[in-house]
Amino acid sequence: MACESWKGKFDAYFDGELSAADARALNEHLSQCASCSAEGLRRVQWKRTVQAAAHKFTPDAAFRARIQKQIAAPARSSWTRRWIPAFAAAAAVVIVCIVIVNFQQGRSSGQQLLGELTDQYVATLASGNPVDVISTDRHTVKPWFEGKIPFSFNVPELQGSPFVLVGGKVSYLRQSSGAELIFRVRQHQISVFIFQEEKLGHVAVKANEYSALSFQVETWQKNGLRFFVVSDAGSHDLDQLSELLKAAN
Repeated sequence: MACESWKGKFDAYFDGELSAADARALNEHLSQCASCSAEGLRRVQWKRTVQAAAHKFTPDAAFRARIQKQIAAPARSSWTRRWIPAFAAAAAVVIVCIVIVNFQQGRSSGQQLLGELTDQYVATLASGNPVDVISTDRHTVKPWFEGKIPFSFNVPELQGSPFVLVGGKVSYLRQSSGAELIFRVRQHQISVFIFQEEKLGHVAVKANEYSALSFQVETWQKNGLRFFVVSDAGSHDLDQLSELLKAAN
């Protein structure tokens, strides 16, 4: 019965609509219940399939070209010239609409990117085998990625910190390969995603977009790499781990 109660909250959980307390409680339950973990993973995969389908059919670049061609079409008669002001007003409306659409697409692109990362974080959390290389030794984890991803990075020294390195695995975002490092701090799991900035299309991720999620997210760019730190742990923990990563890289 308890599992059924939790499963009833899955949709709100994956949509970032649960309270922070409920999200932490469900995270803990997922780490202990194989049945709910499997169901959670199934729903994450289903959610990502639906997201991909929603973006399958979108207006192409030819749409803007057709509009511009219509606006630039020369007048052919005197009566047409009398309608130039009206056409100009209509063209202004079209241009404003295009600008708004482009702005919304850029904004939704950032939100979609964060959604994909949090989906991967939840999938890792729910997986029985969350890492491909299991080691608490950073000198073991870093070399494992050589030849598997097209860049290198440094794993921070954790001695004297509250963090424990669990391991890592290859991750994919926007058809680009990167690294996912998994850490633990007390009862919380933290995923650190690292990708090449240029492969992500330089998407601007706004800080206020983080508040729409059930998780804390920190991101920064350094030396051509984009780092994302995702967890249900407190912001202080994410700040501390982020500083260690920045110092190491």
